[in-house]
Amino acid sequence: MRFSVWPSPERPWQDVVEVVEHCDRTGWAGAYFADHFMPNDPDGEPRDGPVLECWAVMAALAARTTRLRVGSLVAGNLYRHPAVVANAACTIDHISAGRFVLGLGAGWQVNEHRAYGIDLLEPGRRLDHLEDACAIITSLLRERRTSLESPNYRIVDAPCDPKPVQPKLPLLVGGKGERRTLRIAARFADEWNSWTTPEEFRHKIEVLERHCAELGRDPASIHRSTQGLVFLSTDTAWLARHRSADPGRPRLLGTPAEVVEQVARYRDAGVDELIVPDWTMGRLPRAIETLDLFRTEVAAHFP
Repeated sequence: MRFSVWPSPERPWQDVVEVVEHCDRTGWAGAYFADHFMPNDPDGEPRDGPVLECWAVMAALAARTTRLRVGSLVAGNLYRHPAVVANAACTIDHISAGRFVLGLGAGWQVNEHRAYGIDLLEPGRRLDHLEDACAIITSLLRERRTSLESPNYRIVDAPCDPKPVQPKLPLLVGGKGERRTLRIAARFADEWNSWTTPEEFRHKIEVLERHCAELGRDPASIHRSTQGLVFLSTDTAWLARHRSADPGRPRLLGTPAEVVEQVARYRDAGVDELIVPDWTMGRLPRAIETLDLFRTEVAAHFP
């Protein structure tokens, strides 16, 4: 299994750099960054609070690291035209010398779309846009010229130059809708990602593989990743305070031995890459300490 880090976009920039550079030095596989502009609000209202912009951060991290894959988890499709995304992805691939992963999703966070006047669209149209964007981006990355006309986009004999450093810059599709999103992933994705428990992951992979069979795609050609909030410690009193809480996301919680058992369930479900958010790890020194504990006492069991 691969293990990658996901620093919070609400951390100060210098903390993000220190987390990622530390992971670059200590053998992690990748560093991902979320694409948001403000903290989420359950009522869709704009919220104050610092959130670093994804594409600027990825370019900077690509220049500050030497080993890690760097990618978006995931870029909201409606925020940027797909031709702009393809050109930016190529540039970051050059900055990183061929380590970029382009993660793309349909988008979901109501308050930032509403506050900035970006139409979130109803789900069917949103997924139509995502499917067209995947077609445009993969063509721009891999073909000399691209033309596509749909109700959503019009691309006419468009170049994208320079091409990526990688012979095939990976497109990661994020999301777990079984009828549309997983079919889009089966058609276009080199990688697929979603928040899941091990049991849910196993089920979603079965759905993804059915779509692949219908489309004539080898499902083994799609790299599969997931993530969970991490509550890892040797302090049993600290862990006790978190065991009964519901963070609203899949989680990995416990002592190193307990978390090893939880990661093993993900491995057995077919996970290729487990992504570790640092969002629950507190301030910088404790976050780095927890990441080191995860690397040496958990990830080391899954070479």
